Amino acid sequence: MSKGEQILTAAIRHLNTDPTASMGRIAEAAGVSRATLHRYYATREELLRALGEQAMDRWEQSQRSAGIEAAAASGDPAVLEEALHALMRAFTVDADEHGFALTDHFVNHLPELVRRGEELEEREIVFYAACQRAGVLRADLPARWVSNTVYGLMVTVRDSLRNGDVARRDIERLMITTFLAGTADRPGETPGERR
Repeated sequence: MSKGEQILTAAIRHLNTDPTASMGRIAEAAGVSRATLHRYYATREELLRALGEQAMDRWEQSQRSAGIEAAAASGDPAVLEEALHALMRAFTVDADEHGFALTDHFVNHLPELVRRGEELEEREIVFYAACQRAGVLRADLPARWVSNTVYGLMVTVRDSLRNGDVARRDIERLMITTFLAGTADRPGETPGERR
């Protein structure tokens, strides 16, 4: 791992617990001097941009490793369900490792990151809609609502771990069961019968 990668890893870990940390605090957490940190990232904004790009890379990697595009194209309920569970497991890790980027104002307003995020979200919405058509997820929910629910759960994962509200060993199960409790299709029920 290069020095720049080490700094990014330490920075995101520190910002996940202290989102307003100064460059001095980030340098200290990374085990480097402020001068060294500024050699790699001249400003806090440059550092945040790099962290935002890293979070987007991770989001895309999670989608690919879960195989959501192939699953959506297949239309097969078993394949879709397997991909859905894989995506939720990956997102649990992402929320823990890159949680700062989920709600950082600066990161979430950089035009190039906003565009990339919209593209990744659209890919996911196509996947959720395919899950709905196959009966894996409830069809009475807008696919964007499903996407927003996943995002909200990722913030919940991040905050719960940050605050020590739940054990790390339980977080994946909690993420998946909470998501499916509200969105999974329940055979034999019509939307009006759900409570």
